[in-house]
Amino acid sequence: MFVHNKRLQYTVRVAAPNPGLANLLLEQFGGPQGELAAACRYFTQAVGEDDPGRKDLLFDIATEELSHLEIIGSIVAMLNKGAKGQLSEAVESEAELYRSLTGGGNDSHTTALLYGGGPALTNSAGVPWTAAYIDTIGEPTADLRSNIAAEARAKIVYERLINVTDDPGIKEALGFLMTREIAHQKSFEKALHSIQPNFPQGKLPGVPEFTNVYYNMSSGNDARGPWNDGADWKFIEDPQPAVDGGDGLATVGVSAEDIDVLKAMAARTASDATSDPKTGADLGSGQA
Repeated sequence: MFVHNKRLQYTVRVAAPNPGLANLLLEQFGGPQGELAAACRYFTQAVGEDDPGRKDLLFDIATEELSHLEIIGSIVAMLNKGAKGQLSEAVESEAELYRSLTGGGNDSHTTALLYGGGPALTNSAGVPWTAAYIDTIGEPTADLRSNIAAEARAKIVYERLINVTDDPGIKEALGFLMTREIAHQKSFEKALHSIQPNFPQGKLPGVPEFTNVYYNMSSGNDARGPWNDGADWKFIEDPQPAVDGGDGLATVGVSAEDIDVLKAMAARTASDATSDPKTGADLGSGQA
């Protein structure tokens, strides 16, 4: 059960309307790295989680992400206050209104017209939010790693948003949200490493003969480092198919009846390598 507290988790202070900035902030409202995606990711993981500690952690952070969604939505709404009234009441000339909405060189005019200045569940380019942003797979050691990466990506987006505004109140609020991404990463890291062992993910071990092998699949200026060098690694300089010792060909067992049908199809669709027919490309080139 959720009970909504009408006060925000962090105070929002917006110096002046700015529809262009509002549009950029939609990235953290309805974008792939945004707060709604995070809330849905952790909430659905919590519902399916059997471990009581992780379940509580995921529900807590999911609920906090919803509060962050409210903060971002409130900032977007405040930044759009001027545009909302102007669009509604037509107090400016058409040209002046359009210039005020597009002054930031972005699509704020699109979201303002479609959503009346309110926070839309889209990213900054107007792409609608989708559940495809949620990549939960139902294995805690994989999902927690994905959660850590999601928080890291969101932290970087907040950094970039901080860098494009000089509004001190917005910078402060975004700094709080950015910092909470760090705190959540730390919680997820601790939860991940409280599971031992947690690598490799899942239950099945890797095939021993391939687990510690690095294949040099690109030639020229090969770089060596801890990711492919040292006692843990067997570095294969020039890997040749097939690495399992087979012939590298794909085969399938089919019935005698299927063999006859496949031979007939192959004969019917066979190419004549000796032919050089006139084609549409020849006719269109002017050389026919």
